[in-house]
Amino acid sequence: MIIIEKISQTLMHMSVAFTVAFIFTGSASVGGLAALVEPVCNVLLLPLHDRAWKKIRMRLSKSNPDTALAS
Repeated sequence: MIIIEKISQTLMHMSVAFTVAFIFTGSASVGGLAALVEPVCNVLLLPLHDRAWKKIRMRLSKSNPDTALAS
């Protein structure tokens, strides 16, 4: 499940980067803006992403203790 979480984090990161770049279309100054804005977005969203995965793990471990997921 950790691999799926890391893939999910990577896809989230790529989606944020693509969206920022797409919205602000392709100049060097926009690239610089995206380079500053995208990490800030990830810093703000990653705790929410991690909290969601923690809840998923808790629900799964409660529903079937034999298949509790590693943290």
